[in-house]
Amino acid sequence: MHDATGSLSIVFNGEIYNFGDLRDELTAKGHGFRSHSDTEVILAAYREWGTACLGRFNGMFAFALYDARQQTLFLARDRAGEKPLFYYQVGGELRFASELKALLADPALPRKIAPESLDCYLAMGYVPGERCMLQGFNKLPPAHVLLFDLQTGQSKVWRYWQLPDLAVADTEQDETALLNELETLLEDAVRRQMVADVPVGVLLSGGVDSSLVTAMAVRASSQVQTFTIGFPGYGKLDETEHARLIARHFGTRHTELMAEEATADLLPRLARQFDEPMVDSSMIPTFLVSQLVRQHCTVALGGDGGDELFGGYGHYSRLQWMQRRLGLIPRPLRKGIALTAEKLLPVGFKGRNWLQGLGVDLDNGLPLIASYFDAMTRKRLLAGQPGWPLAAESVFKSRVPANHDLLQRATRMDFANYLAEDILVKVDRASMLNSLEVRAPLLDYRLIEFAFGKVPSQLKATQTDKKILLKRLTMRLLPPEFDRQRKQGFSIPLAKWLASGPFRELFNEVLRDPHCRFDAGTVDSLLCGQDKGRSNSERLFALVLFELWRREYGVTF
Repeated sequence: MHDATGSLSIVFNGEIYNFGDLRDELTAKGHGFRSHSDTEVILAAYREWGTACLGRFNGMFAFALYDARQQTLFLARDRAGEKPLFYYQVGGELRFASELKALLADPALPRKIAPESLDCYLAMGYVPGERCMLQGFNKLPPAHVLLFDLQTGQSKVWRYWQLPDLAVADTEQDETALLNELETLLEDAVRRQMVADVPVGVLLSGGVDSSLVTAMAVRASSQVQTFTIGFPGYGKLDETEHARLIARHFGTRHTELMAEEATADLLPRLARQFDEPMVDSSMIPTFLVSQLVRQHCTVALGGDGGDELFGGYGHYSRLQWMQRRLGLIPRPLRKGIALTAEKLLPVGFKGRNWLQGLGVDLDNGLPLIASYFDAMTRKRLLAGQPGWPLAAESVFKSRVPANHDLLQRATRMDFANYLAEDILVKVDRASMLNSLEVRAPLLDYRLIEFAFGKVPSQLKATQTDKKILLKRLTMRLLPPEFDRQRKQGFSIPLAKWLASGPFRELFNEVLRDPHCRFDAGTVDSLLCGQDKGRSNSERLFALVLFELWRREYGVTF
């Protein structure tokens, strides 16, 4: 879109949820509008406030705005990282796109692996921050700006927003006041995100987050459509019963969709779609959900962000237990146990990652408990690449927030890394492949600032409970029979699928291909360990998805 003068032009991916309020404010300042779109509001906001306009946007977005008068290109991403932005800058030239595959449409651009990025991927399951799997390419991190000067060919990148410090040091909090504020913020976030030119649905799993979003959606609209995906025959993975309770309580128009068995030929398609490989097999059910829901609506609200903001993951309780119980054991002894576990226990042995994390100082650091491949295994996997850098541990350590409170440290780390680089990437790519727009009310920046700036750790997670404040809100809003303790991740029975059949055949074909760049002996050891009951399915998924992606885009080492 161009502004009326022709001096400003923008390309924009996303939604600005408060564009109506901004439009009124800008109209009062003398700005005229030719449309009713949020895109035009961004142009007017930039004309009025320059790059400081970002602080006024409530939404998910990635955009590039060209200012012909200043001869600058202004690129920005939303605070949480819901929308992606890749770029390639060399020789005074800048190329940018929402998707890496768009940049790779130019066959002249190099396609060589960035060694440190691959090392991070194998350890963490994703490529963090500004890094990209391809050498010379970058991601613009969440909450960052890139300003490119067309006259000099130079650019500068800076952060325009960050998580607030926790404002309260004491443990005596007015819980009722916090609950009231949380309820008000969530209600307004859902109301804003339900504004659309098309019908809006709610992805209802029957868990805490999606059930609260449903409760607020019913306040905003008399006609709310909810969707639940069932996985018949997979027991606890099927959440239809829990969702049915919430839909019945709030009287929504509820649709239960039954997912078909995933086929192995879906993996090459996902490898192509995801720009960079990512170790999360739940991309498969996320794709299937998006595919089914898209048949009924084009915009849907989800519950992403609740775990990171309000302490919902199981490892938050385990970390606190470790800090309390293991702090009495001398650190040199703990380091010895960690090293012994790495050397003697096979990859995939249950509890191995936690034992390896014993050597970390929990008063200042965090263990890489979600590690897929430790340094020793990565070295073996890449035995054919002499001098391969083992950088992941130092990269991880450099990204750990400086905070004396362990829970604050862990939740902030997950917000900036796991949420931004795994959860939001998975939802964005899988939904966009089906032309479905998924919005996340819990990631309204006011809720993010509330969760990190006002909610004390003891109202998030303890050694024995998780997501405490959100659960107390469910006591106000949800039916008494609602199961507040249930925590069901979105997953597939990958281990079962790998026992035999099409998935095992695909994994064997990819990993035993002579062109596979991973060490054959190490791969065989992982496959053998999986057959013996070890937890290697996600590790094998990591290697297969990487190789499928590398094949698709002709990437070399």
